[in-house]
Amino acid sequence: MPYQQLSERDRDREGTCETPMEKTKFGKTDLQVSRLGVGLSEIGHNYARNADERAEEVLNVALDSGVNFLDTAACYGNTEQLIGRKIANRRDEIVLSTKAGHVTGEYSGQPWTARTIRDSIERSLMRMHTDHIDIVHLHSCSLEILKEGEVIRALQDAKQAGKTRYIGYSGDNESAHWAVESGLFDSLQTSFNLVDQRARTSQLFSQARKQGMGIIAKRPIANTAWGADRTPSTYASEYYRRARIMSEPGPVPDAPDDPTLLAFGFVLAHPVIDTAIVGTSDPDHMRKNLEWFYNDLPIDAAAVDELHQRFEQFGADWPQEG
Repeated sequence: MPYQQLSERDRDREGTCETPMEKTKFGKTDLQVSRLGVGLSEIGHNYARNADERAEEVLNVALDSGVNFLDTAACYGNTEQLIGRKIANRRDEIVLSTKAGHVTGEYSGQPWTARTIRDSIERSLMRMHTDHIDIVHLHSCSLEILKEGEVIRALQDAKQAGKTRYIGYSGDNESAHWAVESGLFDSLQTSFNLVDQRARTSQLFSQARKQGMGIIAKRPIANTAWGADRTPSTYASEYYRRARIMSEPGPVPDAPDDPTLLAFGFVLAHPVIDTAIVGTSDPDHMRKNLEWFYNDLPIDAAAVDELHQRFEQFGADWPQEG
């Protein structure tokens, strides 16, 4: 049932405003999704048992401010359990996305089989205390696995059974193009940011839109690599390399002073993207993201155009980073 105790919990809405969160129709589905979404991988990767309240605060700050799209996965630590324990009573407010295919946790099956997909979906339903998932994505499986078709049929069976409303593919490059062109999926989740624009330049986005697919941008702030004086993490090393190359011509004209705001605003400047999932395990970072969304967007079109030109100049051959 809808959550009804906001005043009792005295949640902090500082940094946001009462303007309704912008929502958009998610492709050919009947879902309406917030343009800002929350990815739970960061919570899963930085989670400790005593951090339940902190992680819950991240999610409630987002939901209280109008965000309705949450993206998790079976392999994102205990984030599915967190959803079930802490915000299942807000299920009616949430468009819930998860991913399947990997062998993770205590599961002992084989990856990328129909049985693993079925078992993963059943486990996700149980963990998140829900009778259906809105979107289940295949979690970046290879082109070979996609072409074989077993895991796609398993997703289709789950959709037919009402366990998921829609099915999608989460991945990049050649596999993502095949998934889009197949016409078998309702949703595409793929990497896109100011140093990873291949989804735009390769026509992946335009082809997905022609198929009526909803589009989710992952890694939208490029792991904070833009403007950093060193790579923020091993995971961000390629983005840091690209950012240094694209920065060589000098400051981006008319860009906001904060480099993360520039990255954030760049992605949301593309209407083809239905929702951009930003991950954080820090409630204050979530509040900052919301403050930017409500108060500082859109960024100047000249900055977006300049970043398009720089990517086309320096990164024409750069593949998407998964």
